[in-house]
Amino acid sequence: MIANTPKPPYYAVIFTTERTTIDEGYAEMAQQMLELAQQQHGFLGEESARDGLGITVSYWESLEAIQNWKNNAQHLQAQKLGKEKWYKKYKLRVARVERDAEF
Repeated sequence: MIANTPKPPYYAVIFTTERTTIDEGYAEMAQQMLELAQQQHGFLGEESARDGLGITVSYWESLEAIQNWKNNAQHLQAQKLGKEKWYKKYKLRVARVERDAEF
């Protein structure tokens, strides 16, 4: 589903991953993190796809909101588990959205 974002500017956090073969607890944690993110001030939406390479893009009102999410205690625990169990590698990018268009 395509996220319903406001008029720019806003921010996108692009999380690109390569998974390990360990699935235990991954889907549950991913769902918990989405639900937790949705409760955070400044969260605007999320889009995700996985077909070998995983890409999740979350949208935020501000850099401060992104920083608060990064430092959330439950999110920190999920990050730790991701590094230990679920991800071979990942890359995180933060971008300011200057323009968007839709059809």
